[in-house]
Amino acid sequence: MSIFHSLNTSASALTAQRLRMDVISSNMANVETTRGKMVDGEWQPYRRKSVSFQPMEGRFSSMLQAAMGSQDRGAAGYGVTVARIREDRETPFKLVYDPSHPDANGEGYVQMPNVDPLREMIDLMSATRSYEANVTVLNANKAMLMKALEIGK
Repeated sequence: MSIFHSLNTSASALTAQRLRMDVISSNMANVETTRGKMVDGEWQPYRRKSVSFQPMEGRFSSMLQAAMGSQDRGAAGYGVTVARIREDRETPFKLVYDPSHPDANGEGYVQMPNVDPLREMIDLMSATRSYEANVTVLNANKAMLMKALEIGK
């Protein structure tokens, strides 16, 4: 394990949270998009996307697992990585009555994306707080490394 291990861990978390913020921003930008993707020859509204994280595996995590026993898999590693970006297929589209809309069905209803702006703002605040916390950890690690260098003077 190098002295830069903690910096790399924080950097991976910053990258992952930045991607999460980008996906949330995309959801917010497409809250009114009624033509997101063509499915079976028909336009579907934009579907909400979410980011899933997983721990990075490395030498340190395998050493820790061996020391702590196999029941603590993934207790520590080299940081975090994005496992996947998933489309929300469980939440149904919202139906809005607007017979003048070009995407309205025969009864005058338009399928709107399954994006809830309130939920997106809460997720964005959570991602921002996690990003800020990782910046704080990164700065603390940098300060400790600088103090360690000053000891050698």
